[in-house]
Amino acid sequence: MFKPAEGPVRLQTGQRYLGLDLGTKTIGLALSDAGHRIASPYLTLARKKFGQDAGELQKIIAREGVAALVLGLPVNMDGTEGPRCQATRAFARNFAQLLPLPIALWDERMSTMAVQRMMTDEADLSRARRAELVDKLAASYILQAYLDWIGSQPV
Repeated sequence: MFKPAEGPVRLQTGQRYLGLDLGTKTIGLALSDAGHRIASPYLTLARKKFGQDAGELQKIIAREGVAALVLGLPVNMDGTEGPRCQATRAFARNFAQLLPLPIALWDERMSTMAVQRMMTDEADLSRARRAELVDKLAASYILQAYLDWIGSQPV
């Protein structure tokens, strides 16, 4: 039975984390480096049915040497969990039935807003280009926060 990680999911050097920002229409993906210090935007998948999404993710996991997932958990600003959190937890449970990798859930509050602000203020990207990049950049933001946190935890 799936249970989100209670503590840090630690990987061996050489293995990689895959960060996911699950949206209703897309899934933003980011990959860690093999040393677990840097998260890089990877790609954005258009959502289809769960089986198709899971199949695409399994291919990426195998190709990139991914050993753990970090899913952004869309907690409400007041700390409560709504329908999107339930959907994320269901996705994690269902995916774990197909491929038993460790899955960490990470509070993603403000990640999309932070990325959008960065793209508007600092990068001066057009609205169309921002829409194209936001999901994988949000996944990278989520994964980087997780990597920073795990790096600060005692072994």
